[in-house]
Amino acid sequence: MIAAPEIPTDFNLLQESETHFSSDTDFEDIEGKNQKQGKGKTCKKGKKGPAEKGKGGNGGGKPPSGPNRMNGHHQQNGVENMMLFEVVKMGKSAMQSVVDDWIESYKHDRDIALLDLINFFIQCSGCKGVVTAEMFRHMQNSEIIRKMTEEFDEDSGDYPLTMAGPQWKKFKSSFCEFIGLSDSQVRAFRHTSTLAAMKLMTALVNVALNLSINMDNTQRQYEAERNKMIGKRANERLELLLQKRKELQENQDEIENMMNAIFKGVFVHRYRDAIAEIRAICIEEIGIWMKMYSDAFLNDSYLKYVGWTMHDKQGEVRLKCLTALQGLYYNKELNSKLELFTSRFKDRIVSMTLDKEYDVAVQAIKLLTLVLQSSEEVLTAEDCENVYHLVYSAHRPVAVAAGEFLFKKLFSRRDPEEDGMMKRRGRQGPNANLVKTLVFFFLESELHEHAAYLVDSMWDCATELLKDWECMNSLLLEEPLSGEEALTDRQESALIEIMLCTIRQAAECHPPVGRGTGKRVLTAKEKKTQLDDRTKITELFAVALPQLLAKYSVDAEKVTNLLQLPQYFDLEIYTTGRLEKHLDALLRQIRNIVEKHTDTDVLEACSKTYHALCNEEFTIFNRVDISRSQLIDELADKFNRLLEDFLQEGEEPDEDDAYQVLSTLKRITAFHNAHDLSKWDLFACNYKLLKTGIENGDMPEQIVIHALQCTHYVILWQLAKITESSSTKEDLLRLKKQMRVFCQICQHYLTNVNTTVKEQAFTILCDILMIFSHQIMSGGRDMLEPLVYTPDSSLQSELLSFILDHVFIEQDDDNNSADGQQEDEASKIEALHKRRNLLAAFCKLIVYTVVEMNTAADIFKQYMKYYNDYGDIIKETMSKTRQIDKIQCAKTLILSLQQLFNEMIQENGYNFDRSSSTFSGIKELARRFALTFGLDQLKTREAIAMLHKDGIEFAFKEPNPQGESHPPLNLAFLDILSEFSSKLLRQDKRTVYVYLEKFMTFQMSLRREDVWLPLMSYRNSLLAGGDDDTMSVISGISSRGSTVRSKKSKPSTGKRKVVEGMQLSLTEESSSSDSMWLSREQTLHTPVMMQTPQLTSTIMREPKRLRPEDSFMSVYPMQTEHHQTPLDYNRRGTSLMEDDEEPIVEDVMMSSEGRIEDLNEGMDFDTMDIDLVLGVSMF
Repeated sequence: MIAAPEIPTDFNLLQESETHFSSDTDFEDIEGKNQKQGKGKTCKKGKKGPAEKGKGGNGGGKPPSGPNRMNGHHQQNGVENMMLFEVVKMGKSAMQSVVDDWIESYKHDRDIALLDLINFFIQCSGCKGVVTAEMFRHMQNSEIIRKMTEEFDEDSGDYPLTMAGPQWKKFKSSFCEFIGLSDSQVRAFRHTSTLAAMKLMTALVNVALNLSINMDNTQRQYEAERNKMIGKRANERLELLLQKRKELQENQDEIENMMNAIFKGVFVHRYRDAIAEIRAICIEEIGIWMKMYSDAFLNDSYLKYVGWTMHDKQGEVRLKCLTALQGLYYNKELNSKLELFTSRFKDRIVSMTLDKEYDVAVQAIKLLTLVLQSSEEVLTAEDCENVYHLVYSAHRPVAVAAGEFLFKKLFSRRDPEEDGMMKRRGRQGPNANLVKTLVFFFLESELHEHAAYLVDSMWDCATELLKDWECMNSLLLEEPLSGEEALTDRQESALIEIMLCTIRQAAECHPPVGRGTGKRVLTAKEKKTQLDDRTKITELFAVALPQLLAKYSVDAEKVTNLLQLPQYFDLEIYTTGRLEKHLDALLRQIRNIVEKHTDTDVLEACSKTYHALCNEEFTIFNRVDISRSQLIDELADKFNRLLEDFLQEGEEPDEDDAYQVLSTLKRITAFHNAHDLSKWDLFACNYKLLKTGIENGDMPEQIVIHALQCTHYVILWQLAKITESSSTKEDLLRLKKQMRVFCQICQHYLTNVNTTVKEQAFTILCDILMIFSHQIMSGGRDMLEPLVYTPDSSLQSELLSFILDHVFIEQDDDNNSADGQQEDEASKIEALHKRRNLLAAFCKLIVYTVVEMNTAADIFKQYMKYYNDYGDIIKETMSKTRQIDKIQCAKTLILSLQQLFNEMIQENGYNFDRSSSTFSGIKELARRFALTFGLDQLKTREAIAMLHKDGIEFAFKEPNPQGESHPPLNLAFLDILSEFSSKLLRQDKRTVYVYLEKFMTFQMSLRREDVWLPLMSYRNSLLAGGDDDTMSVISGISSRGSTVRSKKSKPSTGKRKVVEGMQLSLTEESSSSDSMWLSREQTLHTPVMMQTPQLTSTIMREPKRLRPEDSFMSVYPMQTEHHQTPLDYNRRGTSLMEDDEEPIVEDVMMSSEGRIEDLNEGMDFDTMDIDLVLGVSMF
């Protein structure tokens, strides 16, 4: 018979569905009455007589009598006289009205309505009991379920959904209509009823499965009895089995009819509902049905719904499709039933590995892994390659899933002959071929700079393989076996790189840079594994590394990677393991490599290795320190000797001498980067070299570049020593002198003919100016004040000229490489990256007030033209300069527009076409600048006013030589200035208008010719919008304001009157306007020592309070309650401030009925409280 644990499960689910009546539904939980609950548990099967169906039981669960309920709403003593079950069973009311009544009941009292709905499901299952309000309020779910279980009638297996008769047939119809009210426009009810219907369907599927199993068992019992000999056959048993099979078949038919009704009445409509949560519920449940009762549901008629929904626009629905399919593909017995579906939708699943939702992409890869395990022939080589490259994804979960797919495909199979190799190690071990396969894959992927990503992707699933360093070492050192093909040079390089990445991952226990959110706290088990791995690495490579270096000593790439291994050693093992002789061998090899190589990467690797080994905590320090000192002594002596010969007067240095000087200088510079070489006094020789280069002008560029870098290190090491320890005044003065002299040398090299030299000089100058700016005294280091260095105007001008000449250029102008399209593209990217770094270095000087802020005008004016290349850097610089000083930033912005205007005049003359692209471009730039001021006009009030003041003065600065009847030469600039008019407060517009009239004559106001249109349009922009922007007095409230903005407290009427009344009437005081403007400028200049902006956050300075007599507009003091987080925009690639546009939310009804869903739903838009985050390389 039918197993009954399913219905109480719906009882529990209905309780859980309460959470869907949250703040985003049509109902509000005003009194917080929705906090009941625990989790329900299944009831035992209960039986009930037909005559008792739908009636209340006796005892504590029986409802009191009395006709006090209309449509199931009125309630007395906690129990309703006519419950929802009775209303649905009678079927006299339209189900829509029943639902509407229930909704009204829910709005009136949530608990009572929910209790009615719970009793509805309990009584639909045939239980006589009723959950009273008292029980609902005070009893646990388990106690209620136990009580309801006791109320079941054990004498009958019938219940409402299986009972015969017209009344119960009508009840089933009404039940389906009530539960599956897919026409409801109320999201909360539609969501809840769909969940209930789907869970009921799941319960029915379980019942149908049990019935099917019982029918099969009965049929086997019948066949076994019938096949007995006639003498042993029990006819009565045959009849009983036939009768039982007939009853089971009837029940099966009833259940199937019920399931068909729910499926067609609810699922078919709701799986394409407008609400993603409802669609997700449907797909999740159909996946359960197909997995639970595969014989009935696992066919193309049901699978097609999952396949279609994989194209859903919402990621959570696509995710449910994939998880549902994973449950099916995991069972290999079901593979035969999935063949047609796989062939039809395989391409879609493969494409979902690139889904924009990372969670969906991860599950799509996992699904393909299951498909791969079920049948390798299904996925083509192209399908697999689409997954393979995802091991290099920056998103770690995607990469790990792809790594598992790759491991299952290429590394999980072993050849039969490898079984005998299991106990072997090294080159003859079972992992040797797998390591080679990994190397081949890495080389074929052609992403040789991302070995760390490949290793990290496979770290979880192939740990044993990746930690087989003994095998990797033997593949590099041992000769190949007979018949075995040796690794090529390229393959050996790849293997060394992979080996280094596996050692780094094991020693550091965190993903590579670019994956993950940073270092996490390791568990005790992970720490133990880390220590064990470091010990294993040290014991193996302390012996093997000198041999590897000896073998590959002439190969720069291999040596560079191998020299990084000691960074991950446990140096104590050199002593405890008595491995000092191997340490000596390592030091000898490093010394030989320094002598053989001049490549910067190799030399820096040697320097870092010495730095890692020179650890005073370990006993090997003295041994390593002596070796390092001997090496530096030899290099310094050689450099001084070579330099003396190289700089001899009257002799032309030959190429061999230059090469010797350069190679030695490279070695010294590389070591000076990581080691303090102050005692060798390298400043004097480098200064002599650089000064000679300036005087003669024929110094090789590479020598100059490395001499500049080495001298830079000398100064930084001296500064570090002075900062960390007590220093004398002589030390400070000597460093100050060396630093000033070095800056002069770098300034001379800014004009060098060689671009590389100029770039090196510029970069070092920016670093020196940053380090020795006024911020050097921060943190209580006032004793360093003598070292503060402020660049003079000539140096600032030269730095700016370098930026304009070498950064703001066309892409093709800076690209000399044309060796194939791919290399050409790579060189362009590299050149752009270099230019971005140069621009960022200069912008740092602006942001930290090392150079004057007005130098940024030449940077800001490039914003539109070079938006794709440098837009993020320039926008960030605007933001930071505005934080430092709003007034000066506004003056800088208007200055940049004036510069562009003058450039246009020089090119086209004063009679230019205002419809030209050049002029339109300047206007568009002004519009973008205006948008950067955000929505809080009170906060930017003074800055905008000063901007208009400068713009008006510029427009009337040049009178027309033909007389006053002709417009001033720069009058067209007012057309550009009008882009900022919308940012003025209403009262400020009148004030600016009065100031404008000061420059106008009476004849000008009467002019209507086209040449006077800029003046007319600007005047109109100041006179228009009197009522449109009154909101701007109230800080932060936008006309398109969002929910958050609407909650801002508004100032009182009295305050507002004060603000509007405190304007300066220039009509009455026009004679003093000049001095007033001058006063405004003088009080708002950028201080010499400004507070340094916080570059890793957006902490805004509080608005400066000004005395009314000091301000141009006598600004009312800004109140702290008006403070609003500054609007900013941090998405690169979108137009600046275009984010002010209100979001467009599209809620498309996906149902075939085409109704407009959720008419009662309100849409809440989050305030765009966007914070400028420094997301560029400049900071």
